[in-house]
Amino acid sequence: MAVDRRSKRLGMLAVVALLLLGSIGTRLWFLQGVQAADYQTDVDRAKTRTVYIPPARGRIFDADGRVLADNQRILTVTVEWGVIRNRKNRAELFQRLSGHLKVPPEEFEARYESNLYDPLLPLPLKEDVDEATVNTLLERSEDHPGVDVVEEWRRVYPYAPLASHVVGYMGALNKNNVDVYMARGYNRNERVGAFGVEQSMEEFLHGEWGKQVWEIDASGNTVRLLDSTAPVAGKDVQLSIDLDVQQYAEQVLEQQLRNRRELPVKQQAHNGIDPKSDGYPGVSEKDTRFFEDFPEFVPYKAPAGSVVVQNHSNGQIVAMASHPTFDNRWFNSGIDKAKFDLLFPQSEDPDDSILVNRAVQGRYNLGSSIKPFIAWAAMDSGVLAPDEVYRDEGVYRLTSIDEETCASGVRCEFKNAIGPFGLPSRYGPVTVEEALAVSSDAFFYRLGELFYSTPGMREELKSDLEQFGFGADSGVDLPYEWDGRIPDDAIKKELVERGVLGKNEADFLVTGDLIQVAIGQGLLAATPMQVANAYSTLANNGFLMRPHMVLNIFEPLTPDRAPAVADLDAAVVFQSFERPEIKHQLEMPTEIRDPIIAGLTRVTTGPGVEYPVGSDHAPTAKRLFETYPDDAIPVAGKTGTAQGRNSYPWNDSSAFGGFSLDGNRPYTVVAYLEKSGYGSKGAAPVVKCVFTALSNSLLLQPVQPSDPLDVNSTVAAPEKELLDEQCLYGNDFVTVKD
Repeated sequence: MAVDRRSKRLGMLAVVALLLLGSIGTRLWFLQGVQAADYQTDVDRAKTRTVYIPPARGRIFDADGRVLADNQRILTVTVEWGVIRNRKNRAELFQRLSGHLKVPPEEFEARYESNLYDPLLPLPLKEDVDEATVNTLLERSEDHPGVDVVEEWRRVYPYAPLASHVVGYMGALNKNNVDVYMARGYNRNERVGAFGVEQSMEEFLHGEWGKQVWEIDASGNTVRLLDSTAPVAGKDVQLSIDLDVQQYAEQVLEQQLRNRRELPVKQQAHNGIDPKSDGYPGVSEKDTRFFEDFPEFVPYKAPAGSVVVQNHSNGQIVAMASHPTFDNRWFNSGIDKAKFDLLFPQSEDPDDSILVNRAVQGRYNLGSSIKPFIAWAAMDSGVLAPDEVYRDEGVYRLTSIDEETCASGVRCEFKNAIGPFGLPSRYGPVTVEEALAVSSDAFFYRLGELFYSTPGMREELKSDLEQFGFGADSGVDLPYEWDGRIPDDAIKKELVERGVLGKNEADFLVTGDLIQVAIGQGLLAATPMQVANAYSTLANNGFLMRPHMVLNIFEPLTPDRAPAVADLDAAVVFQSFERPEIKHQLEMPTEIRDPIIAGLTRVTTGPGVEYPVGSDHAPTAKRLFETYPDDAIPVAGKTGTAQGRNSYPWNDSSAFGGFSLDGNRPYTVVAYLEKSGYGSKGAAPVVKCVFTALSNSLLLQPVQPSDPLDVNSTVAAPEKELLDEQCLYGNDFVTVKD
């Protein structure tokens, strides 16, 4: 029996042995057959090293070929991830590198922990390292395991800070966009366009990465090149921006804002005596001012503004200025967060915002600069006849609301701007032409009520304003453009629900809403870019165009004909935007367009109106343009003063839209100066100066390449000054200096 048990045991062992051998054989077959290719790939990968080669980013030119954005080769110190996985090893290496690279170890550690860098590429520790430091690191490579130096591109801006809001800047990938760019084939270490044309044209400017695959031996030494794919440079982008006009627009805008802040006391915002005071005008000033807690004169803050210059024959943007501005070289300067926060402080006050292009992001009431388009809508819809006369006695009283309702506290009277003796200005019998020339509010209050009370006309007003591009982004080649707002019931309800309007506001349009819209106040808002496009549509006889900042996209590597100047004759066009892109054409009957053009022409040239007989109500910009050169571009336009917060006059913003009446010099210029007072005093002089420059009637300061960036500066951009300010003043000029 013992023998039999041994036999069974031996048999069982034999079976187990067979099963084990079978399993091993199956596993060997699986490894050598099914997974052979995968394992061979791993072996090959261990024997190779892939080096990725960054492409040269496409350059950005102005209309004449001046290079606004270029590339410069730099050296970047990197470290292999595997070397620094261990915390102790990482800390020791970072401490050694800190002295050489002059970077605190904590900043290296922050990069390691950020999860913003590609795990398949070495971790960049510092960009733009000098040759001496690189040589020192490489000579002592045994002390710096895994550390290497790679060549990369750095973005440079030869004419900075000119056009910084237009050109934009580069930035690292962040948690908000990293997934989007990774899906497009980017790596985490890349810098991408983060503002301006750099961002909007990213897909063309970027180019394609190249790579080299090297065979390496067991010691990590390079043996031979196995494969190579050359990088493909990004395409070059030519803008329609004329840097000469751009520089002048920035100078005159900044100078005028400074002038408005520095006005002598008696030219500041006037906190007048309330005409309702007993015994006015002979009473004491105590407690009789409109705003009792403020003095008689309050300075304008004039913190910000923008200018848009457009060719209205093709929609191209010739210049776009926004202030306050910045030097886009700061974003490639390697400054730390503390310095960045000093230059670009976070503030809850939008007046202080620097990294905002107010030309496309500003959300503004337009004041009376909207009136030409209200007039158009009124005549186009039949609410107003072109030759209809309205008798303006300074006050408009609503006719669609009964006296009992008015007596209950509902506002039923709306007044013109205050004239002599603190009383509303009276213009007498006016047609649409005279109403535009002298900016009669009462005339347009009436139109606002008619639009509200006439069946179907609210929708007609919105539709007509949309025909001029209001209420939708213009499509200009820049990011973050705001759509604007034309109010309707749905929009007002949304504003109430969001708390933008008070809880006591009706969540639907009421008469007063369209009364305010008719003079550019209340719920209507737009960007200066939209206003410029609307005036261009009026100027070019009804062609609403998509405004273009980009003129041409060229094939990569356009040669230079001089330092920082591209040879446009040698450029190869990939895509052109030189032909106008027309969104739609409005029908513009002469009986409607002519009175508007005539009224806007009278704004700058006169005449005004006489009422009562013997008095003179001058057009709003006539005195300013009396010093305009005789041979300069003839200009029609409209002033606008947008009432500010709490109705304080020192919060009023200044607007002016003007366009050329000369078909051979087809320009539209719009300026908007925040909290700078009357349109005729703040914005209109800026537009007048820009037209003077466009007419070649003054000598422009030559555009020069930038001085080196002063990294010790404490301001985002140095101040600009206008060499000759005379164009800012009219015959009513009073010095702005005490």
